[in-house]
Amino acid sequence: TPTTTTPTTTTPTAVSTTEPKSSGRSGSFVAGEHPTEGGVSIINENGKNYIELDQSFKTDKGPDLFVVLHRSKDIIKASNPPSYPIKEGEYINIAPLQNVSGTQRYEIPGNVKLSDYNSVAIWCRQFNVTFGTASLSS
Repeated sequence: TPTTTTPTTTTPTAVSTTEPKSSGRSGSFVAGEHPTEGGVSIINENGKNYIELDQSFKTDKGPDLFVVLHRSKDIIKASNPPSYPIKEGEYINIAPLQNVSGTQRYEIPGNVKLSDYNSVAIWCRQFNVTFGTASLSS
C-alpha cells in the first residue's frame, strides 16, 4: 500500500525589526486655554524623528489645530492668558492634529534642529490659541 507523507511546514523566524528609540526627551501636557492632557515623546526610528502622543493624550476639539515644536520650555509662563498666543519665529508647525485623543505620530522634518525646541504644543492657527503644551525634558 502506498504511504502518504504530510509535508511539514516551517514557520519563518521573525526578522528583528528596529524598535523605536526615544531620544530621551518627553513630557506631559498641561492645559493652556483648553483642557489638554497625556504624554509626548520624541522618537527616533530608522534615522527619522517623530513626535509621538501617547494613548492618554486628550484635548478639546477646535478649528485648525496643529502640533508645533516651540523654542520656549514653558509657553504658558512665557505667554499671556487666556489664549496663550505664540509668536512667529518661536515655533515650527509640524502637522495638523490628526485626532483629539489617543496615540498618534508626526514626522519631524529632517532639517529641524531638535535641540532648538523645548516643548510641544497643540495650537489653533486660526485664532492663535495654545490649547495645551508639554515641556520636553531629558
